[in-house]
Amino acid sequence: MSIDHPTTDNALLLLVDVQGRLARLMHESEAIIGQCRRLIQACRLLELPVVWAEQLPDKLGPTVPELTEVLDGLAPQSKSSFGCCGDTGLMQAIEASGRSRILLCGIETHVCVWQTAAALRQRDYEVHLIADAVSSRSAFNRDIGLRRMAAAGVHLSNVEMVLFELMGDAGHPKFRDVSKLLK
Repeated sequence: MSIDHPTTDNALLLLVDVQGRLARLMHESEAIIGQCRRLIQACRLLELPVVWAEQLPDKLGPTVPELTEVLDGLAPQSKSSFGCCGDTGLMQAIEASGRSRILLCGIETHVCVWQTAAALRQRDYEVHLIADAVSSRSAFNRDIGLRRMAAAGVHLSNVEMVLFELMGDAGHPKFRDVSKLLK
């Protein structure tokens, strides 16, 4: 069996819809927001492209401040489609990166994240779902989303696992900086 690890040369981070009051209604919301924050900070340290989606921000509100702080200098792509691939601007940003592995995080696991993962798999992207950086309003819906994605060939991962995969070696020049984020 071939395992396709994400690397700093082939991966992109895709953040999905961690917005407004809805973000605060997620199961274990503070934990997943914290994990998304660590993931964004580390990916930026490792110089991975970050694509940032917002679902109807005029209705659902902007991305939560804990995340916009670490997304400084980047602009969100607004969408009305549930999955990110249904939006031309988001797909252009993903395609323009030239990256084949998508690190996926955000909300809700069983709706927007699932539909994004399924469409990316149909387009032959390797999708690495960062399971401790996704959630739904209920743990049940989150778990169903995780199961559907695993069955569709999405690789289940977590923040620490994927960051160590990206670095590959304790000699990586950003190892100490990334390790500090994980403590």
